[in-house]
Amino acid sequence: MRALVFLGLFVLASCTSQMMNSYIGKSIKEPMLDYGPPINVIELDDGRRAYQWQVITSGMTAVSGPTTTTYIPYSDSCIHTLTAKKTGGDYIVDGYRKTSFFCE
Repeated sequence: MRALVFLGLFVLASCTSQMMNSYIGKSIKEPMLDYGPPINVIELDDGRRAYQWQVITSGMTAVSGPTTTTYIPYSDSCIHTLTAKKTGGDYIVDGYRKTSFFCE
């Protein structure tokens, strides 16, 4: 039963990681339009910025037994960080930082 919950969380986390990587080469405004304002913006020493979003995934996972089906709630919170370099009057995403195995 726990293995199914783990697998479900892993699949959802992988989807978020792929979405964040898809912003590389685009304006930082693109993820802002999709996820709202970041929870943190950090000025880096090399002139780039790091933008962080908290992504919460939750729902119910069905676990079937011999005679019944039980629904188990799950919730996962991850911080996703995109880095961006100033180009002209905009910041262009140049990287994605993975925060942990579960937040890929």
